Amino acid sequence: MKRIREYGRVPLEDVLPLDTPFVINVDPSSICNLKCKYCFHASNKMKVKGIMKWPTYNKILTDIKQFDSPIKTLRLYAFGEPLVNPLFVDMIKVAKDLHIAEDIDTTTNGCLLNPELNLKIIKAGIDRINISVMGINSNQYKQFTQRTINFEQYVDNIAHLYHNRDNCIIFVKINGDMISKEDQQKFIEIFTPISSGCAIEYTMECWYDFDMIGIERNKNVGVYGQPLTHVDICSYIFYSFCIQYDGDVSACFLDWNRKLTVGSIFDTSLKELWTGYSMNNLRRIMLLKRRGELSICSNCNQLEAGEPVNIDHMADILLEKL
Repeated sequence: MKRIREYGRVPLEDVLPLDTPFVINVDPSSICNLKCKYCFHASNKMKVKGIMKWPTYNKILTDIKQFDSPIKTLRLYAFGEPLVNPLFVDMIKVAKDLHIAEDIDTTTNGCLLNPELNLKIIKAGIDRINISVMGINSNQYKQFTQRTINFEQYVDNIAHLYHNRDNCIIFVKINGDMISKEDQQKFIEIFTPISSGCAIEYTMECWYDFDMIGIERNKNVGVYGQPLTHVDICSYIFYSFCIQYDGDVSACFLDWNRKLTVGSIFDTSLKELWTGYSMNNLRRIMLLKRRGELSICSNCNQLEAGEPVNIDHMADILLEKL
């Protein structure tokens, strides 16, 4: 199993441009409880951060309902640890009750999971939880995340979540570039019995203006172990965008330092932002294969190492439609 979903994907060739995005990332919290070496949270460069308040989230849900059809995925995750937000369970439940999306997922480091919270999250109706593991013992966590955890209790909490998962997919992953082959095997042995699927992923450079600490980008394979593929056009901005904790909207879910902000939900509706000038201008720049003009996009390794869909062949067709 991979973190990226390969089943049930609609061929973009058949549907672009979209009146309704497939995926909307909503950031419950841009604050994180870890400082992992490959993440910008290990630095002090993120100046604007906080926890999403309920009026902001309520405005987002209201705006999403204005689209012509439900979105496919509401992704309650972006730049921080979502479980830091005390409203996280309510965010799932209300979105489910309103049928905002076909499914709701999140990505968490799992350090705040516990039996009581696990049951609340599952009961709220979340469809998938991706858990990012940062080591296979407490010492590795201290070294890599600059935080101390009880690893045995951490594993027990994930096991409890899995055994009470109902229909939720519990996917567990680890960065294979930061541990030995022997530890990779231990990871598989620990987490295979307590997950719907687990995977070893690899490093890519996708955070603009942040140099990973003591970790080099894997230049041999992509994040999922696949061959690297040259890509000129970012497909993500054609089917997704991201809402920061304070309601600012970014064209990209990797825009942690807000270089691709296209507006605010408090000034313009999501529907208008999705089809508006700022988003379409970024799409035109991509289709003209001029992403080098965008500082955040020019050297983004996500395209060759992690992008699921290549739409380079659609450039001329999409330019005409835009």
